[in-house]
Amino acid sequence: MIPYNIQNEVYINIEKVLPVNTYRDYYVNFLDSPIKGSAQKKGITRRTLPKINEMLEWGVVKAGDTIVAKGREDEGKLLPNGNVEVNGEEVSMQKWLKELFGWSSIQTYVFAVHKETGKSLSQIREEYMEKEQEEG
Repeated sequence: MIPYNIQNEVYINIEKVLPVNTYRDYYVNFLDSPIKGSAQKKGITRRTLPKINEMLEWGVVKAGDTIVAKGREDEGKLLPNGNVEVNGEEVSMQKWLKELFGWSSIQTYVFAVHKETGKSLSQIREEYMEKEQEEG
């Protein structure tokens, strides 16, 4: 048994380890049944957010629009299939952004900015979904 010594206590500020704007996407309630929770959940969750193909169908972005990497001057042209054309080469938006920033993963819709509006694809999607929910 190790004696209790207040000098050996370590406190960790979790926000320094995992800074998040909202804890909703990372909170898991272990007391709820997974079947019950998923069956009763209404609305849109992070895992079911519409992708670029739906955004093209909605008309909130269009093939030919310029997509800029957040905080950079690098840009690509949005293609009808949701990929981007960069330097004459077709790549997925995620692959382009990951290689550009040098990261192993990236929040594509946060770091892809619609040049014409100056809004991230995430903002455009959220605004459209909120508008549809209000009207529906």
